[in-house]
Amino acid sequence: MKKVDVYVSKNDNLLKQVNDVTSFDSTIDGNSYQLKIDLSKEYQTIDGCGASFTDSSAYLVNQVLNEADRKDFMMKLFDVNEGIGLSFIRNPMGASDFARDFYTYNDLNKKEEDFDLKKFSIAHDEKDIIPLTRWAKEINPEIKLMATPWSPPGWMKTSDSTIGGSLRYKCYDVYANYFVKFIKEYEKHGLDIDYISVQNEPDYSPGHYPGMKMTPVEQAHFIKYHLYPAFKNNNLKTKILCYDHNWDYYEYPEAVLKLANDEVDGIAWHVYGGHVSSQSKLHELYPTKEVHFSESSGGEWVHNPLSSMIKTGIDVFRNWSRSYVLWNIALDENNGPFVPGFGKSTCHGLVTISQSEKRVIFNRVDYFVLGHFSKVARPNAVRVDSNYDDVIQSVAFKNKDGSIGLIFSNNNVYDVKMQIIINDEIINYVAPRLSHTSMLIKK
Repeated sequence: MKKVDVYVSKNDNLLKQVNDVTSFDSTIDGNSYQLKIDLSKEYQTIDGCGASFTDSSAYLVNQVLNEADRKDFMMKLFDVNEGIGLSFIRNPMGASDFARDFYTYNDLNKKEEDFDLKKFSIAHDEKDIIPLTRWAKEINPEIKLMATPWSPPGWMKTSDSTIGGSLRYKCYDVYANYFVKFIKEYEKHGLDIDYISVQNEPDYSPGHYPGMKMTPVEQAHFIKYHLYPAFKNNNLKTKILCYDHNWDYYEYPEAVLKLANDEVDGIAWHVYGGHVSSQSKLHELYPTKEVHFSESSGGEWVHNPLSSMIKTGIDVFRNWSRSYVLWNIALDENNGPFVPGFGKSTCHGLVTISQSEKRVIFNRVDYFVLGHFSKVARPNAVRVDSNYDDVIQSVAFKNKDGSIGLIFSNNNVYDVKMQIIINDEIINYVAPRLSHTSMLIKK
């Protein structure tokens, strides 16, 4: 007989562990819904779920919270027993929209240049971001790290600013070396960067926070003739992901891979436009390339965020993603801090850290949604086959310890009597109406 840990979210009752709600059977009940898990049909390997230590998030955790609350917070995020066991961190390389000010690792005065990168420094990250990232990896050594720039240093760009512009062609080599120095400096702190993407949202150039447009041809050229050779010459094992933008422009990564196939390890995707099926379209064309889902932010614009974000998680994994990554780990009571001139933020963090009260408030569904996945689908799990239809939407995983992770939604207005069938074993369960359930089925 197996042991089953069950976590249920419904309305405001989130990620509640419930006991004695399953039973075991040996016969099929024709009146029950059959959720079949086929362990023989294996798909992609999983890196995990996570979010980002933006400058804003790291500041709030490391400088606003007291030591006891900070420790409790870190355990609730990264320990799988005391918390939700996050296992993927995607950090900005320099300022994003969620930073207290504009910065890169090689800021100069106007009209200055530094092609030897003599003034390169990650001192900014050494205050908050690096200590917290190291702490997270101490709690969960299986964490994968990804780094993404919102903008190169202004002097490398046609705008001479972190806002707008494009990468100057004569700066392609020095910008590749900028990535190399960043990775090597992080290595000195015991942090290996597993993945980089070349540019956050390269088809969008914001006018009020760091960003840069980069065409598919420019990105492919930069990767093929500058970044990849720089990594190879320095014996770096960091994987290169292209695109890092929305589902609605899948022609972009397709174009990059046509021009720089051997030099690109995978594709990163965001949620803010298009359909998740783009991930599968590109996977069918390039089945050896990794698929990652690198950003989705909760926010005031999301209708029914619990159901929406659970569905996104199920869908991105069913469409070949190795990861499910949300945005800010924490924001304050004003959905900030954000760069000067940003305006009003409508994004949510996984949690709120109140600057006025100097405390953590677990008032966002984002934290609990990631918990539904990360509690039961651990790093190096393999996705296996399971049902997805109008009654139940699910995704299933086989963990390396032999346990089975299962996440499913009952979005119907009635309870669903179920039999979960794994090979010749049957688990009975009643899925409450309008609920989301995670199961860890142990040997």
